[in-house]
Amino acid sequence: MNTDQLLAHFEQVADAPDAIPRLRQFILDLAVRGKLVPQDPNDEPATELLKRIKKEKARLVKEGRMRKPKAIPALTEGDLPFPLPTSWRWSQIAEIGFLSPRNEVADEVQASFVPMSMIAADYGVTCNHAVRQWGEIKKGYTHFAEGDVGLAKITPCFQNGKSTVFRNLTGGLGSGTTELHIVRPLFVDPNFVVLFFKSPHFIETGISKMTGTAGQKRVPTEYFAHSPFPLPPLAEQHRIVAKVDELMALCDRLEATQEERETTRTRLATASLARLNAPDLDQATFRQHATFALDNLAPLTTRPEQVKALRQFILDLAVRGKLVPQDPNDEPATELLKRIKKEKARLVKGKKIRKPKKLPVIDEIPYPIPHLWFWTRIREITSDRGQCKPEAAFTYIDVTTIDKENGTIVDPKVIQADEAPSRARKIVCKGDVIYSCVRPYLLNVAIVSEGFDPKPIASTAFAVLNGYGLVLSQYLWIVLRSPFMIACVEKDMRGQAYPAINDADFSILPFPLPPLAEQHRIVAKVDELMGLCDRLEASLATGNDTKQRLLDALLHEALAPDVNRLELVG
Repeated sequence: MNTDQLLAHFEQVADAPDAIPRLRQFILDLAVRGKLVPQDPNDEPATELLKRIKKEKARLVKEGRMRKPKAIPALTEGDLPFPLPTSWRWSQIAEIGFLSPRNEVADEVQASFVPMSMIAADYGVTCNHAVRQWGEIKKGYTHFAEGDVGLAKITPCFQNGKSTVFRNLTGGLGSGTTELHIVRPLFVDPNFVVLFFKSPHFIETGISKMTGTAGQKRVPTEYFAHSPFPLPPLAEQHRIVAKVDELMALCDRLEATQEERETTRTRLATASLARLNAPDLDQATFRQHATFALDNLAPLTTRPEQVKALRQFILDLAVRGKLVPQDPNDEPATELLKRIKKEKARLVKGKKIRKPKKLPVIDEIPYPIPHLWFWTRIREITSDRGQCKPEAAFTYIDVTTIDKENGTIVDPKVIQADEAPSRARKIVCKGDVIYSCVRPYLLNVAIVSEGFDPKPIASTAFAVLNGYGLVLSQYLWIVLRSPFMIACVEKDMRGQAYPAINDADFSILPFPLPPLAEQHRIVAKVDELMGLCDRLEASLATGNDTKQRLLDALLHEALAPDVNRLELVG
């Protein structure tokens, strides 16, 4: 094993999603297998150390300072999980110290109290404590003293690696949560014991041994006390602990560097996008900034959440009139609105839709828009087709059948009329936009396509929007998914368990209406930029997969004892 090789190549995989946490776990795994530091033939063998421990335990019991321990079952060859260096020996926690020791001091003595919340999961973090009088905390709690090692036995604390060496205790003693196993090691470095408790092997094996009901599972005493414990010579224990401390400090530096790099990338990406949203930005300057931003977003984007933020910013630019150039020859939105009203009147006369209610005029615009655009209200430019009572089998579109990420309808159910849920009433047709008005499904927006057999009916949790061909369905989708509209809807939501916006409030939400020709240009540009986001996400996924495979290879090679050369992946 060559840890120097591992660390020399680690920079290539440091951006893998879990690279540094895995490196920390790997360091602990190497440590307990005898692969982290070289063995020294001059060290006192672990067999001699065990003899000294046994002799010391007998002395303390004879002097009445400790209780006589229970018999320890012998380990069999089948119990041993991996080979050890020749100077090491397999032992057990019960063999190398005293379990569950008790403190006997006067009630007025000041001592430390340690609840589970003060015990850290990370290696090398000393637990905190509160100062109490011993009389207040001696009953009903777990006892321990300076240098004892505690292991959290309850889920999820055990799985998270909560264990500690108790240090700097007031009065040298303390008590705490009852969800701890305690060992007082003799002639064994307690820091080596705790790194064993935090090692992947011990935790992963222990998970399968836990007993109890869901949410209340615990590590049994038998596993804590009698599972195989790899015991190195005492001198090597100290070298291992020192090396682990050194490598964990290196991980801290790698983590800090990674965070600093990500902060810089985020700041640069944010600044590039913010320039596009500056007030009074002329079109030529905007296009220049937009070209720069899009050319540089790929190298600045390293995490999926950054791509998600980019998608939202694209939608925000689209609904503010800053994504595509305006054309002075376009029919103004005011004229488009007249045509929409004329079409609505025709449909009302033909009894295709209900007569719309009169909507209040927008007296305060939410933000400036181009001069060919117009601020209107959602129901001024769309209609709801109304409700029906299903009389035959139908395809039911519920809020849970919408893919939130891409706005498609996925696996809707075919339901018989006599089995229809009470909410299955909204009439929908091809080209309609359906919008969930209920949290947590606010981004569940979809355009109804053709091909549903039998005919589709939507849940009343949806608002159904039909733009008469004069407001593009794709543009409606863009506005409804935009940060602006999300903020408007959330502001007017009511209710506790399932907050929602009612039809009346939804109908009067402000809507930025561009000319129809510009709607087409916006939709095309959004499609183009969302395609770029798709490629960025795919590139990130491919890059992360390559880094993950490289990390796997590095860790595998570092474990192999006779490898002189790393076979890198990718």
